[in-house]
Amino acid sequence: MNHTKYERARIIGARALQIASGAPFLIKMKKADFEEINYNPVEIAKKEYEKGILPISIRRPLPKKTE
Repeated sequence: MNHTKYERARIIGARALQIASGAPFLIKMKKADFEEINYNPVEIAKKEYEKGILPISIRRPLPKKTE
């Protein structure tokens, strides 16, 4: 499923907040990779999003039909 840029920002922001609060990483990375991105939670969340392993979903309510 393709996400809008707003949904993508919301997903990455929510996951970055979880990581900053001490949640475990969902991807395996080498120590050098973490040092390269300076342990930045947003960058880690972006990598998790790109791999498609985030357990966050989006519900898009459809408008109700009125007749």
